[in-house]
Amino acid sequence: MRAVRILVVANPRATATSARERDVLAHALGSVGELQVVETQNRGHAAALACRAMRERADVVVALGGDGTVNEVVNGLLTDGVHGDVPALGVVPAGSTNVFARALGLPKDPIEATGALLDGLRSRSRRPVSMGRVDDRWFVFAAGIGFDGAIVGGVEAQRRKGRKSTHLLYARVGLAEFVRTDRRHPKLHVELPDGTTYDDVYFALVTNTDPWTYTGSRPLRPTPQTDFDTGLGLYARRRMGAAGMLLSMARLSGGKPRIGRRGAHLVQDLDTLTVRADEPLPVQVDGDYLGTREKLTFTSAAAALDVIV
Repeated sequence: MRAVRILVVANPRATATSARERDVLAHALGSVGELQVVETQNRGHAAALACRAMRERADVVVALGGDGTVNEVVNGLLTDGVHGDVPALGVVPAGSTNVFARALGLPKDPIEATGALLDGLRSRSRRPVSMGRVDDRWFVFAAGIGFDGAIVGGVEAQRRKGRKSTHLLYARVGLAEFVRTDRRHPKLHVELPDGTTYDDVYFALVTNTDPWTYTGSRPLRPTPQTDFDTGLGLYARRRMGAAGMLLSMARLSGGKPRIGRRGAHLVQDLDTLTVRADEPLPVQVDGDYLGTREKLTFTSAAAALDVIV
């Protein structure tokens, strides 16, 4: 029996890990398979590495980094679509939020997560998970257009100036974008597969799991019935008043979210949907800013890949 071939794609700029911890991970994984560790050098490098590993029939690709690293690795693994030779995905969370890893119930500490990964490799424990896709880009937990996309774009602009990505930075940018945005004229139109159309949408979130994100340790849960075994969830905001938004965000947090139907359209377990905009609006995918778009088509792919758990 040949050795398990493992590629570790490590983001050296990940906020919650160090070179020493990466060495510990490499030493540990080397005990269970034929190991290669590659540090990413630029944006898109993780996707290229994962794509090559998939085409060279690697068994496991481990993403050591935050949600951005996981997203790139998944897009690389699924370059040729969903098929039986896609390597299993391992995750060692090392970012600031780690939504995907937390949604899977993985340990937040990188060393503990490495231990869980080793246990999963030795026991061959794998969980098939769904993936979302927006046009030609896969996403693991959420994509958004409008206000949500503008916040991510604003944060990325601040990071290019040397600011560190923190929850406080997101809050500051979010407040600035809220003041700046047009809260009188909805510009989005959502088309569902049954023919239903919503024409009163200010911003739209499309989720592949629950939660959508975190503020500190508290989850924000606009689509609480969505998980890795269902289709996509839609939270389409139809009111943008300051008081209503604050109340809604408070109600969406915690263990028992309350979804107000007056402020938003909520639809869950969707196979596909289309969002059109009256003008180009900002888009984000798994916390990565994609620029502006006027039309997006979302689809769900069930059991798109296996995650080691």
